Parts: sequence; structure tokens; C-alpha cells
Amino acid sequence: MAMEEPAADPAPERVSPIRVRPSGEGDVAAMLAIYLHHIRSGVDPRYVGDIETPDADDLKRRRKSMHRRKMPHIVAEQAGILLGYAYAVPFRKRPAYRFAVKHSIYVHYFHLHRGVGRLLMTALIDACAAAGFRQMIGYIDAANEASLAIHESFGFRRVGYLPQIGYKFGHWTDSVMVQRSLGLGSTAPPEA
Repeated sequence: MAMEEPAADPAPERVSPIRVRPSGEGDVAAMLAIYLHHIRSGVDPRYVGDIETPDADDLKRRRKSMHRRKMPHIVAEQAGILLGYAYAVPFRKRPAYRFAVKHSIYVHYFHLHRGVGRLLMTALIDACAAAGFRQMIGYIDAANEASLAIHESFGFRRVGYLPQIGYKFGHWTDSVMVQRSLGLGSTAPPEA
């Protein structure tokens, strides 16, 4: 089933400010449309073409699972239009890694370069730090210079490079691993 792109007012900034809030079940259709665009345009390397692309039920399950586990799952909206969303998941399942999260941010392509990603990143970093996480990690396609630049402006450092790790659109792609500390980071042990 093909998802329609969410309606977008070309100039909603005249209507109301951008608001970041926790996601709700009513946001799933718009989130899926944003996500599928990123899959098809090549930004998200986990899916290629129509192979195993998620559907609305997949996103609903993921969102509910994150909420149950107290993981942040947020959206940016303006005048009722969903502009983007972001979330964090555990970096690894083993207990030793319970203070590290991996994050993702997706912005609707109509609303790129308007500061939506920065608002989502700020809110996501704050939510993860408030939840007691100490490290935030991301994997970014090496060709996505805009995402790398935004991450670096938020204090993320490039800590790994994975050459030819993905294959999409007829060529091999590289990934860059980025990381930043949250709260006390590694300067003190976690509270018992």
C-alpha cells in the first residue's frame, strides 16, 4: 500500500511556531510517509527499494515499545502538520550498555533547512540526558554531509568509519559512527 505524503503548507511559519512533543498514535501515518521518502531517496541505509519496508503497524509497534521502555519518541509539528520525528533506542541489549542510546532523526523533505532537525536534536538530547543515559550514538551515511555537520555542531565526534558497509542504488556506501556524552558522561559512575 502506497502512503500519501503528508500535506504541507509551504509557509506555515506565518501560522504558528514549531512545537516539539511526544509522538502519538495519530502521528504514525505522517511518520511513515516521511520515513518511506527517506528510504526511497537513500538516506536510510537499512532498506533498499521495497524489500522489507515497514508499514504503519510496524511503526505503531516500535513507538509503543519505545514508550513502554521510557525511550524518547518525539515529533515536531506546526499548525497541525508533522514536520519530522526523532527517537532513541538502546545501543545494545546487554546490561553493560544500558546507559548508551542510538538515535535517529527524520525531517519531511518540504521542511529541510528550516531548523526542524536542530529542534528535534535539542529535545532528544535533553530527553536522553534527563532519562539518565550517558552516551548518544548515531550512524550516518558518509555522503550525508548535512547530517554530519549538524551532529558535529551538537558536539558529536566521529568515532568510527565503516567503509562499503551498505549496498543501495547500485553502489557500495560508507557509514560514519558519531558519539557524544550526555550529562556526566563517563566522568562518574551511574547512580546505583
